[in-house]
Amino acid sequence: MCYDVKAQLETQLRRAKRDSDVHAIAEIKNRLAGLTDHPYHHVYGFKHPKLVIYTNEPPMEPVISQWGLAPHWVKDKKQLYGAWNKTLNARGETIFELESFKSSAIHRRCIIPIDGFYEHRHFKGKTYPHYIYRKDGKPMNLAGLWREWTDQVTGEVLHTFSIVTTTANPMMEKIHNNPAASEEPRMPVILPEELEEQWLQDYEEELTEQAVNPLLQPFPEELMTFHTVGRLRGKEYAGNIPEINEKVSYPELDQQLLF
Repeated sequence: MCYDVKAQLETQLRRAKRDSDVHAIAEIKNRLAGLTDHPYHHVYGFKHPKLVIYTNEPPMEPVISQWGLAPHWVKDKKQLYGAWNKTLNARGETIFELESFKSSAIHRRCIIPIDGFYEHRHFKGKTYPHYIYRKDGKPMNLAGLWREWTDQVTGEVLHTFSIVTTTANPMMEKIHNNPAASEEPRMPVILPEELEEQWLQDYEEELTEQAVNPLLQPFPEELMTFHTVGRLRGKEYAGNIPEINEKVSYPELDQQLLF
């Protein structure tokens, strides 16, 4: 699954800069300045952070959205908090079946640009955090679903998203190897540049399951790389600091033999 990511400001705004969207860039920078924990060198999905996403709704400008899709059937904050932790990720194979994701899969898709993501490998009863990123240093543009939710009591409008996942490639199979997991190893859907616009098909057009399935493939492992990092949980966690994704070696974990 994908619950820990690195998302720097320049990475999140790269698409807007490509499109020369000066107004959107200035507005996003101004809004992000109010977030005390930004930029995200490491951020945990279960804290429901706000990230920049690009939706398929015209004019397709960057939007600040909260991690954890608010299902259409949620009526109040109590229901929202009960569902939120279950919608951080959406299995690509079932997004057209589950009520939480179906309408967004058809109409509301997005891209979440990140630098890389973190995953824990299990080895001899312990877990070891890995930082995974593209070999070429380019952003990982993740496939996502989005939805706006309005609190009927306060009128507050939340913009929310979920990261779509797929089966793991061989590299990720070895890293995401939780023996207690009830499902096969997973990884986020990382969209190649040539498929991004196909995923962001016009909001007014319905995207069918047949059209989506070819887009939800594991990213080629030969284009990815990784290294172990410091602890991301507990007392040893250093926090959201620039050094958090620097390489840390664990003598008991010999990567040369594992890969």
